[in-house]
Amino acid sequence: MQTSLFLAKLIGPFLLAIGVGMLANRASYRAMAEELLRSRVLIYFAGILALLPGLAVVLTHNMWTADWRVLITLIGWLAVFGGLFHIVFPEQITKMGTAMIAKGNIMTIRGSSMLVLGAALSFFGYSA
Repeated sequence: MQTSLFLAKLIGPFLLAIGVGMLANRASYRAMAEELLRSRVLIYFAGILALLPGLAVVLTHNMWTADWRVLITLIGWLAVFGGLFHIVFPEQITKMGTAMIAKGNIMTIRGSSMLVLGAALSFFGYSA
């Protein structure tokens, strides 16, 4: 349980801050995403930055429980698979990312998701 609380306290505020940033500055985040998608080096680097912490979470917290702690495990696995996908398939990341940005509401959806997930993890981590 100590590992779960530590990771909730670490990941929760991180996601909360990103979610607030995405919702408060949609145009800036959209511009950053467009810039990232123009650079294979940045896509590769983003993959590394997702893969390493994802592996760390999975190796220390691969808990498939029927409570809030499974959120941490899912975040870890999503980071692993997302990081691998960025590293192995950068062209597909460019295509998928460009299509998502073209729809126009991706920043609101991702920002809201991160805000809710970050708030939930922060609550569980800091209220224990």
